[in-house]
Amino acid sequence: MSLLEIRNLRIEFDTAKGPFRALDGVDYTVDAGEVLAIVGESGSGKSVAMLATMGLLPDSATITADKMDFEGTDLRTLSVRERRRVIGKDISMIFQEPIASLNPCFTVGFQLGETLKTHTRLRGRQIKDRAIELLTSVGIPDPEGRINAFPHQMSGGQCQRVMIAMAIACAPKLLIADEPTTALDVTIQKQILDLLVQLQQDSGMGLIMITHDMGVVAETADRVIVQYKGRKMEEADVLSLFENPNSPYTQALLSALPENATGDRLPTVSDFAEAGGF
Repeated sequence: MSLLEIRNLRIEFDTAKGPFRALDGVDYTVDAGEVLAIVGESGSGKSVAMLATMGLLPDSATITADKMDFEGTDLRTLSVRERRRVIGKDISMIFQEPIASLNPCFTVGFQLGETLKTHTRLRGRQIKDRAIELLTSVGIPDPEGRINAFPHQMSGGQCQRVMIAMAIACAPKLLIADEPTTALDVTIQKQILDLLVQLQQDSGMGLIMITHDMGVVAETADRVIVQYKGRKMEEADVLSLFENPNSPYTQALLSALPENATGDRLPTVSDFAEAGGF
């Protein structure tokens, strides 16, 4: 049995011009100990699919699926209270833009503590000790001092590490990382990716990596789903995808990588679309 199994997921949003379909019948599965990468350009439905899984889409969204199971439990039938017991504890998510995701009015220690208070039996000094332990595990220097810092007093890379600490605080069985290296410099990107992979290997959790960076995919993923305009274009293990991509869209993505340039001009995905490739 897969850790997460979603079949025929469709998501529509109500707009002034009528329903807009953001995701059109996509399947997802991920097993414990597996790294699944979901790739595609902005607007392909990567993030919205995972936000639907977390139950975080607004009321304007209509979500339908033939199946949406986590460890055999149907997420569609859970009450709000039951879902809150799962989300943040067994399923956790690292959101884009860490500085925007953290509350600027509270210290990082307080925000870590709220997660622990909600999903564990730790209280008082135990929460503080656990928060310091988590900040240490994600490589925050001087964790005893930084626990009292506000998000604006920390760098982008440190805020991303705090977000990771919050996401792993309750030892989730499934971690969703939504473009976790966005807006970080190359050195910090490498550190964050290494940290995520090490955490995944140490705990045996399932990891879903949402990204548009094919280099990240090559370094971290076991299996890859390629999306375009809300549809799945291809699914394959990472080696097969890079060596023998079947979908014209996947071929376009790989051809647009700088290292694959063969002429004076780097091709774009739009070139393939205009040529009728997909």
